[in-house]
Amino acid sequence: MGDSSRRFRLVINNTAQSFPPISGVYLITDRRDNLVERVRTALRGGVAVLQYRAKDKDRETCLEEGRGLKELCKRFGAVFIVNDDIRLARELDADGVHLGQDDGGIAEAREMLGSGKIIGKSTHNLNEALQAEQEGADYIGFGAMYPTDSKVITHMPGTGGLSSIRDRIKLPVVAIGGITTSNACRVIDAGADAVAVIASVLSNPRPDIAVAELKLLFNRTCPYPRGSVLSVAGSDSGGGAGIQADIKTITLLGSYAASALTALTAQNTRGVSSIHGLPPSFVADQINTVLADIPVDVIKTGMLHTTAIVSALAELLAERTDLIPLVIDPVMVSKGGTALLDRDSIRVMIDQLLPQAYLLTPNIPEAERFLGRAIRSESEMEQAARDLHALGPANVLLKGGHLTGRQSIDILFDGYESREYAAERVFTSNTHGTGCTYASAIASFLAQGEPLRSAVEKAKEFISAAIRLAHPLGKGHSPVNHFAAAQHHDR
Repeated sequence: MGDSSRRFRLVINNTAQSFPPISGVYLITDRRDNLVERVRTALRGGVAVLQYRAKDKDRETCLEEGRGLKELCKRFGAVFIVNDDIRLARELDADGVHLGQDDGGIAEAREMLGSGKIIGKSTHNLNEALQAEQEGADYIGFGAMYPTDSKVITHMPGTGGLSSIRDRIKLPVVAIGGITTSNACRVIDAGADAVAVIASVLSNPRPDIAVAELKLLFNRTCPYPRGSVLSVAGSDSGGGAGIQADIKTITLLGSYAASALTALTAQNTRGVSSIHGLPPSFVADQINTVLADIPVDVIKTGMLHTTAIVSALAELLAERTDLIPLVIDPVMVSKGGTALLDRDSIRVMIDQLLPQAYLLTPNIPEAERFLGRAIRSESEMEQAARDLHALGPANVLLKGGHLTGRQSIDILFDGYESREYAAERVFTSNTHGTGCTYASAIASFLAQGEPLRSAVEKAKEFISAAIRLAHPLGKGHSPVNHFAAAQHHDR
């Protein structure tokens, strides 16, 4: 079980402080054009602190740009910090200032800004960190963790240095230097309360997605149930698929499951006998009511049933100030062959929902319906994953269970490169609920702070075990064995 204490350290030096402790994604601005708009997009992903670097800019530009960024931070609930320039921080009435080792003292900044502002200090070793703490800093920056192109690195204590000071420093620690989604886990595990990032977010074509990925990684230090997943799907009265499979998977894997029903089905292992769709307004009401109260880390969708529900969900998510990573399992046909999504709904999904997806997880028949062509081999799968990515989702996991061969191979494409996930194929009819279960497992691991590649790998192992360990139940396609797979995962 993780230690959640890191995320709740108090700022101890400033009694007038009304800001939350420094934690999460700490975004530092760059010098490229269109800064305010790129920061606006990044803030939607969940930036906790924005540090404005105004070097080499004239005063009027700094003031105009700074005011725009401050207003955005207020709108999104982020802390607004000015880098190095105490006078600019005072003119902008920023929430605080961050000082380098050669950029003035903490006492001077406190005197100029007042007792209610945040003061941060860059440090490179234990002595500098202890001195900053003694002088009254509210948090420290510590690094560099890794080499970076943003400045010349003269001190690089790395994650080992961070681990060595963590128990000696009571202040929140912001890890700085070369941090990306691929190495942030090591930094967080070493004890960082926040990670400072620049290019990995602001140079990303999807800054909001990049921030949301980083933000989720901090859940890895939380106690169980770790992270929460909201499933938006239909009910399976037989219990093998749909919302029932989602809740079983999410709960057994150690996350909190919330739900919003889209339709009720009368079904068993042999098929669906009838469907009762729910009004789109009620589906939206379920979602909004959950999100108004429960902190949801990932939203996972299954059977959306109608064009109106697809459209209502897309509109609801687009209008939200914050971005919640969306995992879409595009349920189109039941295991018994009943159509669960018509052609118009697929078109609306492509136009309105896929561009908002963090991850799309179609099987081959579903991918064929999206693309309008057959997929008959692994090479065609890889090209299909790329073409599906072009429809808008940030990542695509194309599942190869419908092909033949000794191994069942899935392909993950993130917009840059493809990665294969293989498992021994199990020839069985005990496969009811595989898509729902797989996608829910990925959503759970993401919510628990696993990076996408690791989340898919763990989920692939889980669903493979659930199929392999399934027992016949009923007279048709028996459900996978969620319980046994969870026990297998825990070993």
